[in-house]
Amino acid sequence: MEMNKPKKSLMRLVFGRTGIILLLIILQAAVLVSSMMWLGDVFSYIMGGFTIVSTLIVVYIINRNDNPAYKLAWMPIVIVFPVLGGLFYLYVRSNIATILAKVKMWDIQLKTRPVIEKDNEFEKKLKTEKGHLYRMGKYIESVTGLRVYSGSKVKYFSLGEHKFKCLLEELEKAEKFIFIEYFIVEEGLMWNSILEILEKKVQQGVEVRVMYDGIGTLMTLPHGYDKKLRDKGIKTKIFMPVTPMLSTIQNNRDHRKIVVIDGKCAFNGGVNLADEYINKKVVYGHWKDTAVMVTGEAVKSYTMMFLQMWNTTEKQPEDYRKYINASEPVEGEGYVYAFGDNPLITDRVGKTVYCDMLNGARDYVHIMSPYFLPDDEILEAMCTAAKSGVDVKMIIPHIPDKKIPFIMARSYYNRLLDAGVKVYEYKPGFVHAKTFVSDNKRAVVGTINLDYRSLYLHFECATCFEDCDAVDDVEKDFNETLEKCIMVSHKYYKELPFWERTLGRFLRIFAPLM
Repeated sequence: MEMNKPKKSLMRLVFGRTGIILLLIILQAAVLVSSMMWLGDVFSYIMGGFTIVSTLIVVYIINRNDNPAYKLAWMPIVIVFPVLGGLFYLYVRSNIATILAKVKMWDIQLKTRPVIEKDNEFEKKLKTEKGHLYRMGKYIESVTGLRVYSGSKVKYFSLGEHKFKCLLEELEKAEKFIFIEYFIVEEGLMWNSILEILEKKVQQGVEVRVMYDGIGTLMTLPHGYDKKLRDKGIKTKIFMPVTPMLSTIQNNRDHRKIVVIDGKCAFNGGVNLADEYINKKVVYGHWKDTAVMVTGEAVKSYTMMFLQMWNTTEKQPEDYRKYINASEPVEGEGYVYAFGDNPLITDRVGKTVYCDMLNGARDYVHIMSPYFLPDDEILEAMCTAAKSGVDVKMIIPHIPDKKIPFIMARSYYNRLLDAGVKVYEYKPGFVHAKTFVSDNKRAVVGTINLDYRSLYLHFECATCFEDCDAVDDVEKDFNETLEKCIMVSHKYYKELPFWERTLGRFLRIFAPLM
């Protein structure tokens, strides 16, 4: 595994915005040197023209309806690199591939929304008895087309290996269809065990579809692996395969983790299909991850999310109803709603749900996240809640998988501690869980990290459940995890190397672009 770390880091660098910015620096240096050599005195006038253009682009950025931190991150790039920085910004904002993908996905969502029928009586009851949940449900529905359900149950997994065991058991029960969508799939015990069942199910007449992300699996699966799966009878797609074409849509990765089985149950959470997620391969110490299994009517939402993503590359429409209608109510307690986050629209659903939990909490909000590069709204919501007397605690890794984002995350410690937020680092290793839980009432488990890439650039999904027994399971797990953590203090932060603290503060400016 140690041999794979540099390769994975290199691929993130090459195909991320950081890599493009480094390329800009090299190109601009070449352009400047060439121009000075060939143009002589005329060069100063040309640079003056570029400066004027850069100034106009800065004014344009300031007036756009974007996140303030995102605008701030672009300004030094445009100002410092007037030759290519402004052109790169315009390229990002007007990329034709992104525009076409947005149109396609919006069209699919509009056409498929009527498939999930409304329950007017349930909505009236929800509005009367749970006004806050009703309003959040209406927001989720208006943006994603998905709904709140009552006839559902949630089972919480405090470790990836627990989810893996249950997933194998449920896959063995499949009779009609299996839908799988993941960011990372890697050959090993976990995936090979799943694949063995999938092959058997195909032979039994079960429809099996597998979709995985092009960047997420670039270094974990061999070239042509999708064809290998199709030869086994498994319908397979790579979400946005890596191509030599320079396109900013390559930043919009499918970071979701979804399994739907017969419309009866669905899995969601942070656990990818690779051995480190079940601690069969030690990479960054003990891997702490979480997931949920949902049964009942709420499974419709995961089925819908999968089919919508699958059909973004299909030319002919398919019948969603035969899959959606396979889900039936079960005897359960509380309320469940799943939601997706789409980087190609303006609404940031995941951030809205997180902020709503922070703003609405009375007693506590407990958080686990592998990365912490929050925007101003989330940071302010955390600090305001803590100042208001709410017990805000957050657990992040002690052994990071990405050193630079970890250094940047630590640069927020003083601000959080000053506000009364309690911060902990998971001493045994790496926390990959993305969980929020508040007031013994509501919890969220999903794929959404507290960083710009997850909140703004990736396709994500999560499960929110309220008044369910599983909420208590999430809180219990948080407290048990807390016992294995280092409590961060001002003294702890001051004892970190000076260069690390300085670099973290500097790099925070560019957090929205990393």
